[in-house]
Amino acid sequence: MKNLTIGKIRGLQQISRSSGIFIMCAMDHRAGLISMIEEAQHDAPDYNEIVSVKLDMCAAIGRYASGVLLDPEYGAAQCIAANVLTGRTGLLVSVEATGYEKDPMGRLTTLLKGWSVEKIKRMGAQAVKMLVYYRPDIKKLAARQLKIIARVADDCLKYDIPFLVEPKTYRIEGESMGSAEFAERLPEMVIETARQITALPVDVLKAEFPADMKYDKDVSELAEYCKQLDAASRVPWVILSAGVDYETFRDEVTIASRAGASGFLGGRAIWQEAMQIADREKRVTYFKEVAGKRLEELAAIAEKYGRPWHQKLGLDTSRLVETDRDWYRKY
Repeated sequence: MKNLTIGKIRGLQQISRSSGIFIMCAMDHRAGLISMIEEAQHDAPDYNEIVSVKLDMCAAIGRYASGVLLDPEYGAAQCIAANVLTGRTGLLVSVEATGYEKDPMGRLTTLLKGWSVEKIKRMGAQAVKMLVYYRPDIKKLAARQLKIIARVADDCLKYDIPFLVEPKTYRIEGESMGSAEFAERLPEMVIETARQITALPVDVLKAEFPADMKYDKDVSELAEYCKQLDAASRVPWVILSAGVDYETFRDEVTIASRAGASGFLGGRAIWQEAMQIADREKRVTYFKEVAGKRLEELAAIAEKYGRPWHQKLGLDTSRLVETDRDWYRKY
């Protein structure tokens, strides 16, 4: 059983549904989103165009989510200021810089300059999210990545705000990300990553699906991988979409929820086709009529099969933390 502080509990309540299931939509894409818009328009978008897309997306589909993940550069404050993020929807904000620092051994995550956990807390967000490129088999680099996770985790403890970590597997020289050989190693890497990262004081793991469904279609085998992921994670975990098509993500959410996931934090699988639409009005219609319906369908699956976050932590919903008469003096 994990002992959570009152601020972290409140944040987790605010980014999940009353059932304890996370129905979250990722909209914090930066460099990737710029590339998608540029491909559709054949021209690089400027700052205002990127902000406009995020405002439209949040306004159209944010209401279907228990929480939305936004970035500080184009989305978080902008969606609050434009009044498109309702007070009933939780806000998660990314702390990392887009991209990564290159290292001879692989990739290193860096924090966004001028941004911090303190500012995320101060702006009224409910949780901090950090993407970390991670290869457990590259031990020296993994150790450096664990240090930066621990650093942010300490700040989240200080400011009493939930911390979500999103480890991303990546290829190194000599590997092909979409190959059968890489797919064969993927379950082991994702599961071991969960084991290592959740040994730190993080609150939710935003996990990759522990298999490549292009190569592995055996549902019982996929379920077993997810059960191993559940056993490896010391904290509640949710599935990320990693840009797969919607139908694949729906299957992943179903399998993962049955195996113990507490919901999902999906992005491109929910809305990526809209970025191919250059006309703003038609794009907004797609957000409303397609992406919104997808979120509703995924939510129904996660609610039906998923495990509430407090159950994963072994907490009693009637007393998530002890609060004696003098709790506020010690807080």
